[in-house]
Amino acid sequence: MAEEVRAEMVSTVQEILVSVGDEVKADDAVIMLESMKMEIPVIVEGPGTVSSINVAPGDVLQPGDLIAVIA
Repeated sequence: MAEEVRAEMVSTVQEILVSVGDEVKADDAVIMLESMKMEIPVIVEGPGTVSSINVAPGDVLQPGDLIAVIA
């Protein structure tokens, strides 16, 4: 089952740490966000393969925005 990684707060995409096709494991950081001058890593909950990245550096995210899909 695919895991949809979504934004939890208003933030800006600072850095993308993985590419489509990369294997990830539980607790890996896939994206680095910035909010209120703090860096916030986006962590995956389980293992899988990055099947899509739906953001780019500089994008401003709202709560619930789709960041990536891990299959």
